[in-house]
Amino acid sequence: MFSRILIANRGEIAVRIIRAARELGIETVAVYSTADKESAHVRLADQAICIGSPAPADSYLNIPRIISAAEVANVDAIHPGYGFLAENAHFAEVCRSCRIEFIGPSVESMKLLGDKVACKQLAIRNKVPTAPGSKGSVSDEDQALKVARDIGYPVIIKAAAGGGGRGMRVAHNDISLRAGMLQAMAEAEGAFGDATIYIEKFLEKARHVEVQVLGDQHGNLVHLFERDCTMQRRHQKLIEETPCPVLDEDHRQELCKAAVRLAKAAGYFSAGTVEFLMDAQQRFYLMEVNTRVQVEHPVTELLTGVDIVKTQILVAAGEKLPFGQGDIMWDGHAIEVRINAVDPENHFAPCPGRIELFDPPGGPGVRVDTHSYSGYKVPPNYDSMIAKLIAHQPTRQQAIATLRRALAEFRVSPIKTTIPLHAELMRNGSFLANDVDIHFVERLLENKSS
Repeated sequence: MFSRILIANRGEIAVRIIRAARELGIETVAVYSTADKESAHVRLADQAICIGSPAPADSYLNIPRIISAAEVANVDAIHPGYGFLAENAHFAEVCRSCRIEFIGPSVESMKLLGDKVACKQLAIRNKVPTAPGSKGSVSDEDQALKVARDIGYPVIIKAAAGGGGRGMRVAHNDISLRAGMLQAMAEAEGAFGDATIYIEKFLEKARHVEVQVLGDQHGNLVHLFERDCTMQRRHQKLIEETPCPVLDEDHRQELCKAAVRLAKAAGYFSAGTVEFLMDAQQRFYLMEVNTRVQVEHPVTELLTGVDIVKTQILVAAGEKLPFGQGDIMWDGHAIEVRINAVDPENHFAPCPGRIELFDPPGGPGVRVDTHSYSGYKVPPNYDSMIAKLIAHQPTRQQAIATLRRALAEFRVSPIKTTIPLHAELMRNGSFLANDVDIHFVERLLENKSS
């Protein structure tokens, strides 16, 4: 087992990892930018090292500075959290070449699954359903037009190395395809240093359903059932829940087995998520694989009782999974909402600044993951999420009722947050009736503003 680990991240996930490590008897080292010197993760860690100025390139994305901090602190391993360098295979390679364990999958798995074209080809070979589209990358306009006309519009252009909605464009005709290709390639090159794109059929009415997998270095791999992440805006998730409220048991088994099959084919270990789009007939199609812990992991933890972050650490240290597939059961229903420092009434404009009052809710069935507190200053340099609010109850209806109550209790001022939006969504008739798709929130917001 590790004696000391460094967390190469910030915010609530850094706090989450520190707590998991402490319960395992492992010392923690936090790194922080000058903008984060007052963050809770800096105070909670056993040791904290400043690694640079607020710009991510000078701190949380600066591999030499993170490795230097790890060497100075004499750590055994680095946990990357999510975002920043979490899915950077080069960073994992550098860690291990410096004899510092990377708490995540192998470099080979990261490279294979992180390239969406290679991942799709692996899926096809292992009979995991994929959306109709190009079988590989698309390099020129003529090839793109041929694919689009063969499968029929609308289509979606995707960056092979993309994520978070970047490098993606929807095209409804030849003209928008040509423009979208150029935009997607330019955005992908700027964001990921890789302009490679591919094209798939765009499902206009679809749900976003993903499967949590966990594997060890001894060939054991299980799933922890699925999460529904349909409620999103511009490919950014707002609400996540488990189990998926519309998925029947036969399709659930089929979905989860497909995710495990793909992960095993990639030689995967650690925590990972296989993401799918699902149509109204519950046919599902692979979207991508995230080779890291997800923001929404708490709902799965509450549903199954499995501590995903602790398990990540244990398997990185070479231990076997302490459970098999038959040991994993679910209990009840869990829903998570992301509390972001943005103004939903003003096109989700960021609202950085000092939080004078931060009073999170509590009570039965409520979990809050956060790094914020009264007096904390939200920096403008990073993702706007300041907390995650999760409810776990025996039924979906009860979980929603608990979330409504918790949202009403949650006090954050004077900055604007997504709390009022979530309170509205928790009372929305379509959401309550499960009559939603991945574009539902965008349509709702457009109708409100028109």
